[in-house]
Amino acid sequence: MAMKNYLLKIACVSALVCMTNLVNAQEIIKIGAPLALTGGLADEGKKQQIAYNMWLKKVNAAGGIQVGNKKMKVELITYDYQTDEKRAQSLAEKLITQDKVAFLTSPFGSGHTKVVAGVAERYGIPVLAPVASSESVFNQGYKNLFGTLAANGGIVSNMVTLFTKQYPSTKKIAILGREDVFPKAMASEMKAYAEKAGLEIVFNELYPVGTLDHASSLTKIKAAKPDWIYVSGYTQDLVLARKQMSDLGVSAPIITMITGPAYKEFSEALGPLAEGISSATWWHHSLTYKSKDVFGSTTDFYKEFVAANKADPDYVHASSAAALVALQMAIEKAGSIDKDKVRDQLASLDVVTFYGPIKFGANGMNQSRDLPIIQVQNNKIVVLYPESIKQGNLQLIK
Repeated sequence: MAMKNYLLKIACVSALVCMTNLVNAQEIIKIGAPLALTGGLADEGKKQQIAYNMWLKKVNAAGGIQVGNKKMKVELITYDYQTDEKRAQSLAEKLITQDKVAFLTSPFGSGHTKVVAGVAERYGIPVLAPVASSESVFNQGYKNLFGTLAANGGIVSNMVTLFTKQYPSTKKIAILGREDVFPKAMASEMKAYAEKAGLEIVFNELYPVGTLDHASSLTKIKAAKPDWIYVSGYTQDLVLARKQMSDLGVSAPIITMITGPAYKEFSEALGPLAEGISSATWWHHSLTYKSKDVFGSTTDFYKEFVAANKADPDYVHASSAAALVALQMAIEKAGSIDKDKVRDQLASLDVVTFYGPIKFGANGMNQSRDLPIIQVQNNKIVVLYPESIKQGNLQLIK
């Protein structure tokens, strides 16, 4: 009898432990995030991680996300995919099938986002893309992909209009782009809009990923004597290209590098060579949005970021935090973490956040708005457009 009671107690304790573990598992929302923490996109991946952790800390400090009549804490599961596309794909699969995440965020860049989104689509898992802006990625028919950046086209069209209006003598443009999804799209769109504006395309080439010597292209550009040199790529590419331009004596009244000056790493690496370089960004801390999200306003997000990191945030930080804000809002509206219900709420979301308006279109992209055009002036980022936050005019490079 004593043995029977002992075994019964053990069974009860085991059952209680199992029930406790089950409840604890149910009380946690798991979000998966493959990040490029090493490799060529490590700078960008680490920015995503910083922003995610800012959001995570605030949400869990408040008890978690409100899901129906209870709050659920959040666990962010991250892996370093080492800027390797195939590894990003396999880790997305692992996060879904082994770690049992309910939702995903995508890596930096349109190309790697496309790979992760393809995996998520097979399992019906909603994926938030903080740093993908190429429409070709969102036009795949995915039902579960939602991006907080607006489409590329608005940036280029506004830039062409602004620069040619301010300097009508701008007649010839040279275009050099990296052969990768986002930079290639930005180069292609510049060509299209420049032609519409009546500019002469005197050079238009793509360089392979991993190119370490741009001398051949830059020599051709120099010979063409353009009024405007436009280069699209990622930070390390652009720093290298700008240094080699200086070495070869290649210049123009207007030099644009997409999206180099948007990152402090660009100006820090180039010093005086960054002066006068123009670019564009999807967000700037001088915006003044107020919201009911965990950050409260653009100003509050900016202050909190600077206090923790001793540096200004850029659009990668802001968009990454905003992606999780959007997911949080969709979960709260759904009152559930059911993937289909949350997906439907994301599709119908129409809110203003600290980052700005978020309203996903039919293809999952955030709707277009006037995106900031910027230039490095006196070692600082100056906003040239839109008028509401304008800090100065475009200055020609002498």
